[in-house]
Amino acid sequence: MRLLLALLPLAIASAAAAQDPHAGHQPPANVPAETHAGHVQPAWPSDTPAAPPPELARDHAAERFYSPEEMAAARAQLAREHGGGTAWKVMLDQAEIRPSGGDDDFAWKGEAWYGGDINRLVVKSEGDVAIGGDVHAAELQLLYSRAVSPYFQLQAGLRHDFEPGPTRTYGVVGFEGLAPYWFDVEGAAFLSEKGDVSARLEGSYDLRLTQLLILQSQAELNLAAQDVPELGLGAGFTDAELALRLRYEFRREFAPYVGVSYERRLGETAKFSRAAGEDVEDTRLVVGVRTWF
Repeated sequence: MRLLLALLPLAIASAAAAQDPHAGHQPPANVPAETHAGHVQPAWPSDTPAAPPPELARDHAAERFYSPEEMAAARAQLAREHGGGTAWKVMLDQAEIRPSGGDDDFAWKGEAWYGGDINRLVVKSEGDVAIGGDVHAAELQLLYSRAVSPYFQLQAGLRHDFEPGPTRTYGVVGFEGLAPYWFDVEGAAFLSEKGDVSARLEGSYDLRLTQLLILQSQAELNLAAQDVPELGLGAGFTDAELALRLRYEFRREFAPYVGVSYERRLGETAKFSRAAGEDVEDTRLVVGVRTWF
């Protein structure tokens, strides 16, 4: 009996709710209401389209505090610092004196480039000259370089040999990059205006003994597709060079070094050299500087 008396108020409330279909319902928050036949009805939003989003190019909160000119300069600087600009570099990898029993030689090897992360104009040069004497070799390359991966570039252009004579101009197709385990590698194929085909492969590795003392090992191999008697070249591998250079980087941009270089002419090229009374191999101490800016 007591249980029935306790449930009676609940039964009365349920019956009242069944008679009023809107009982217990409230309009959504922040929505105005309208009265209809004694009942509260929500006034739903109209079908008016939302305002378009702001233009992305102008949606910069910082422009509330800085002028458009200042913001444009800041965004341009940001683009340059993240690969959107151009840069340049001149690198003289070798500038060295090579003492010998006779005339001492001065040798150089370097490159300069201008451009961005993808496209660059590259100038390369190398050679050697007797100090106070004749030029033994002098080469200049003008190349277009395009990055094909984060670590490698393809290059194409022209090469001109001023010495040894007779002079030659070549078309060049090659590559340059950083191989796994931090080996710097490059290679190129050359086609002269006389139809001579040759190629060159180079590689180097920097072993950091300390943060400032670096031992660089280097190798170069040249080859020719046919005999070129006027240049003293024979078909096959023509010559090779191995070198070790120990440099001390007073600054990253300036590092004097000492080292040793070994050169050897090979195959048919060695035969041409012997016939001309020239040595086919040479080992020299080198003293020089590596610099860039």
